[in-house]
Amino acid sequence: MNCVAARWAGSGARWSEAVSQRASPADIAAASAALRRGELVVMPTETVYGLAADAADPLAVGRIYALKGRPPGHPLIVHLASAAQLDAWARDIPDVARRLAAAFWPGPLTLVLWRSAQVPDAVTGGQDSVALRSPAHPVAQALLHSFGGGLAAPSANRYGHISPTRATHVRAEFGAQCPLVLDGGDCEVGVESTILSCMDGRLRILRPGGISRAQLQAVVGEAGVVEGGSEAPQADVPRVPGSTLAHYAPQTPLLCLDEANLLAQWHEAQAQGRRVGVLARRGVPSGAHEGSVWLEASHAPDIFARHLYADLRRLDAAGCDRLLVQAVPAAEAWDAVRDRLQRAAAGHKIAGFPPPGQAGMP
Repeated sequence: MNCVAARWAGSGARWSEAVSQRASPADIAAASAALRRGELVVMPTETVYGLAADAADPLAVGRIYALKGRPPGHPLIVHLASAAQLDAWARDIPDVARRLAAAFWPGPLTLVLWRSAQVPDAVTGGQDSVALRSPAHPVAQALLHSFGGGLAAPSANRYGHISPTRATHVRAEFGAQCPLVLDGGDCEVGVESTILSCMDGRLRILRPGGISRAQLQAVVGEAGVVEGGSEAPQADVPRVPGSTLAHYAPQTPLLCLDEANLLAQWHEAQAQGRRVGVLARRGVPSGAHEGSVWLEASHAPDIFARHLYADLRRLDAAGCDRLLVQAVPAAEAWDAVRDRLQRAAAGHKIAGFPPPGQAGMP
């Protein structure tokens, strides 16, 4: 038996992928009631599944930090039903921020603005800024409209681990501690939202995501220049989710390599009988031994992103000695994927390999 391999079907869906059931109106009502009691609820968004609590309740927000093991002082994104709620959570909102919300909400764009007086420190990490977005997923929208307020909701996983894009990921992550989960199927975008700071008269991308700099600039027009993207954020920006050097990481050591280095490491591992997992935009080479896992990824950045975390979770669960991921192109369309892979690899130091970013990662 050769190594386990999977490739893309024409529709962009992997073979044997389970179809989840959508949450019912009764499920939405139960979740809304739980949130009003100060409990946690897991909700699907178009980006990843979120661990939600009443953003106006510091005790409820504290339960997010406790369950995730999230360090204090790390701010959370507040999710809103629509831009009509902006003024309840932010102050001194520039016109360009309202235009961006009108263009991209609901959707995978988070706006960082000056916080209003009602926003608790538990949400902002003690900063004078707040991160806001309106998710596009219909289940998230139904929950937000039923609840009526803002929901603080980081990714529904242990801090620093791979983000969940399926309800099964969340249940596997939290086990017996898992709160109520609203199943909304697989997340369509698959990586977290773009975070854009709209403070101090500047527009700065603090985390690349589902909305590109070019898309933002097209809406901003002559009102300003959108800074950032693939470049590292400057030191004088607000702290935002997902900005730590090591994040989104599997338990198995992961390396990002260009195709030539990846193939060399693959063949060496095969010769030594070591079990490795690979995510690459090409088919499995000949001579693979039993036990290794090779996932062939899409060449389209949006499809690659949609399945990235599910693929990393599958490889992480395969019992491999290490994971090898083919570096992605330097084009802007790959910024979000490149950011997540660099952070996923940053926490792993493997003897005999160069540090992340020096091994064929553009």
